[in-house]
This record gives sequence, C-alpha cells and structure tokens, in this order.
Amino acid sequence: MKQCIDHLDLSCSTQSQSFIPMTDKNRRKFIRNSSLALAAAATATLTSCKEKKAQSVEAPYINFNKTFKWKMVTTWPPNFPVLGEGCKLMAKWISTMSGGRMEIEVYGGGELIPSLESFDAVSHGAVEMASGSGYYWAGKIPAAQLFSSIPFGMNSQSMNAWILNGGGLDLWKELYAPFNLIPLPGGNTGSQAGGWYNKEINSIEDYKGLKIRMPGIGGKVINKIGGTSVLVAGSELYTNLERGVIDATEWIGPYHDYKMGFHRVAKNYYFPGWHEPGTVLETTINRSKFESLPADLQKIIVVANDKLNHWMLLEFETQNAIYLEKIKTEGVNIKRFPNEVIYKMKELSKEVLHELVETNEPLSKIYHHFSNFEKKARAWKELSQI
Repeated sequence: MKQCIDHLDLSCSTQSQSFIPMTDKNRRKFIRNSSLALAAAATATLTSCKEKKAQSVEAPYINFNKTFKWKMVTTWPPNFPVLGEGCKLMAKWISTMSGGRMEIEVYGGGELIPSLESFDAVSHGAVEMASGSGYYWAGKIPAAQLFSSIPFGMNSQSMNAWILNGGGLDLWKELYAPFNLIPLPGGNTGSQAGGWYNKEINSIEDYKGLKIRMPGIGGKVINKIGGTSVLVAGSELYTNLERGVIDATEWIGPYHDYKMGFHRVAKNYYFPGWHEPGTVLETTINRSKFESLPADLQKIIVVANDKLNHWMLLEFETQNAIYLEKIKTEGVNIKRFPNEVIYKMKELSKEVLHELVETNEPLSKIYHHFSNFEKKARAWKELSQI
C-alpha cells in the first residue's frame, strides 16, 4: 500500500496484484491531466449554475391557482348573431386554453353600460375589454375610423394584411396608447350592403334631405350630398326606421339585416356597400389590466382574439350567402345603386378624406401609410384576380 502512495498510483488498492512503477515524466503528465480535468469540471458546474439562474429569471413563478375574472362589453345588441356570439366564443376559448384561470363575462350593448360608452369604460378601467368598431369613436379620435373602413377602400383581406402584416397595427396601438388601450382586429364583416331605403334612389338628388343611419366617413359623404347622417345604436334601428325617425339605414349584410327585420319596414335593398367594403371590428383591452396578467394569459388572449378575427369573417361570408336567398323570397327590391350615384359618392369620398387629412395630423400620418399599402394591394389584385 505504501508503495502505491509513494508512486501516486490512485488506481491501486490493497487488493491490487501488481502495479506499474510511475516515472517522473508520467507523474508530471498525470498531475497536469488531473488539473485540467478538475478545471473543466469546475467550469461545467459554474456554467450549469449560470444557466439555471438565467432560466429562473426568464421563467418566473406562475401561480396556477390564481384566477382572473374580467368583463367584456360590446356595442352590439345582447346575444347578437356572429358579433356578440363571436365574443362569447372567444371567452370560451380563453377559459379552455387557460384551464379555467381566465374567465370573461360578455355583456351586450345596454346590459352593463350604453353601447357607445364602451370605449371610455375600458379606457377608465370600469371594464377590461370591449368589442366595437373604430368609426364609433370618430368624434373623439378622428383617425380611429381609418381602422374601421374607408369608402371605396380596401376589402377585408387587404385590411387584415395592412393591419396585421403591413405595419398598421403599430400605428393603431400608438393612436390608442394615450387612452390606456390596446387595440386588436377582432373580426371583419366583409363587404357590407348599401342599405335599406323607404324610397328608390334613382339619382344623387334623391339624397337631398334624406336621413340615414351611416357612421364614419361614409356619413360625412352623405352630409356633403345634402342628406343627414345620424349615429344610432343597433338596438334602436328597427324602431327608428319603422317610425320614420330615419328614412334609410345601412347595417351589415343579408344575414343580420334579415335578423333585424328590416325587410318588413323597407322594401328597397341597395348594393354595393361603397361606404364599407371591408369593415374591421376591434377588440379593445385596458392596457394596465392586460400588463398585470401573467405572460401566458396575455398570449392566450391574443391568440383567442386572432381566432375570433378569422372565424367571424368566415361566418359572415357563409351566412350572408344563405340569407340573401331568404330575402329574395320576401318581396324586397334588390337593386344596385345607379352608376351616377356611385361615381359621385367616390368623388365626394376623396374630398372628405382630403379635408380630414388636412385638419388632423394623426389621421394624415395613418392615411398616408394606409394609402401607400392600398396602391400596392390594388395593383396586385388587378393583376392577379379575375
């Protein structure tokens, strides 16, 4: 045993039968290799500790027992098909993906707050989320209507491309940031109908003195023609049209228009919806409440909203095709606006947009971005589509 120690042969034991004597040269080589091995082991241990520490910083503790209960208000009538229905589906998807940690109660317009007060309610933190459309807030934020729909502008496909992939969402978030809001595209109606009229439209002169429910930039065009645009919540439209408070109304398309019963109080149904060729619906979220959520729940909300945006447009396309056939059986006069009317509307739409651009800096910035994208999208569409 002593001999083993003298020669630093650590592999030797009392049960060894023999050993190879270690020369000075071998001894130096052994010590050098052992030192390198120890240094490597120490480095590996230190690296492992650093990696574990980094991982703990990147993945903070999440309390999976903590639950969150939010409220979502809408500008749509309670349980309204597709729009209200879609919001409830999103709440269900969020609950499922979060394992029940995130529950959202959805309220139709007027159930918790008036329909057109949802923007302020979310901004002030009275509720956490809302569903509506940007042109409802044109009086507060003129540029918001650009994220809804522009007369003779882009269709739903191009609007989604501009917002989600073309840089529009960054501008939208910047616009809503002073109001403590995060906006997201939360659906799209596709091309809308031109509207229901209680008299025929044969020329531009037929708009003189006409009162029509039409929000956004389209409403400003109506005012330029000599008509009067009014903003009325969806839940009040049927009664206002029936009682003559308004002479005409646009709403969405065949599915919802049929469900609202407009075919019973007006027999002239006009197309196309020049004022809303691809209307974006918005989900607004209180920024402070959103940022206080764990990172996984934030992501779940965004992903569920993306699914809502996709589902809603497809549901509109499906149901509008079905319900146009139903409307045809109700004795409704389905007509196209005369070319004279379309040309004049397009001309006046450009005038209105020019006036808005000249008087509002945020709107000007966003519109130029929108316009540049639209030119490219239109060129591609004209070349590629039949």
